[in-house]
Amino acid sequence: MTERSAGASRSHAQAPDGADGLGGLGEFELIDRLVGDGQGAGGDVLVGPGDDGAVVRLDGPEVVVSTDALVEGVHFRCDWSAATDIGRKAIAVNVSDIEAMGARPVGVVVALSVPAHTELRWLDDFATGVRAECAAAGVALVGGDTTSAPQVVVTVTAFGDLAGRAAVLRSGARPGDQVAVRGLLGWSAAGLQTLRRGFASPRAAVAAHRVPQVPYGEGAIAARAGATAMIDVSDGLLADLDHVARASAVTFDLRSSAFAVADPVRAVAAATGTDPLRLVLAGGEDYALAATFPPGDLPNGWQAVGSVTVPGPDGPTVLVDSATWDGSTGFDHFGSH
Repeated sequence: MTERSAGASRSHAQAPDGADGLGGLGEFELIDRLVGDGQGAGGDVLVGPGDDGAVVRLDGPEVVVSTDALVEGVHFRCDWSAATDIGRKAIAVNVSDIEAMGARPVGVVVALSVPAHTELRWLDDFATGVRAECAAAGVALVGGDTTSAPQVVVTVTAFGDLAGRAAVLRSGARPGDQVAVRGLLGWSAAGLQTLRRGFASPRAAVAAHRVPQVPYGEGAIAARAGATAMIDVSDGLLADLDHVARASAVTFDLRSSAFAVADPVRAVAAATGTDPLRLVLAGGEDYALAATFPPGDLPNGWQAVGSVTVPGPDGPTVLVDSATWDGSTGFDHFGSH
């Protein structure tokens, strides 16, 4: 999903004349303010920030690594999201990728680019959000970089430990598997629609858009339960499952009746004349997990929503109630909007 179509965002907090801004700090002091206390060596981290690289102890020889960039005006708007929210979201969306591989998230490095006139308070609030989400995700902030830029750009690299297990790939789904999801669906899209209309309620939907509710720990749980394929829902459930369908050379058939539409999502859909199922299936940015499992019991909290079949004449695809979905399946950064 994107904020760009909602119009240009107002700039983030700028230091007024005579007030403290980032331009008065050196790079190392800026990093110190971002990293703060309590992120040094300990536990899995043998060497924390302060050297050219961190040193982390892992249980297995394989490491999962993923990176994402969040750009002001594309992934967030500073007049819609507080600096704390942006810091939390930057961590959440990156750790979600590690969860989707079935790994245990271990650490992150953060590269922050901001205009030199940004208020110090904004940076401190951003750092507070980063640390809060790291704590929620169970990861260590082990380093990063800072630079000046015309707008805020946050790039996070996350890494995780497979503990000797094979990674859960997108290419492992097989006919006969069941499709299941874990986490919220449709909430972020409902929150975005609310903000675009100039409102801040339903608060729960707006909050879910500002800070994704990643089901931390569920990726490793799914892997141990025998998940054959997995992905996090960033662009929309239909769009993301399409990646899995193509990688696995299968077709997904989802049951619309299996998706419970939460009250905040239903309220926004009614207010905007939107099909609530569209928000759930194509909304995106909830960072729930979607996985395939062999027939049988699912891990606690996972909801069965469909099945995996052999491809039809149109090849691997995603169906809803055995029919092609009519409309957008999700967000494409380089598609038409």
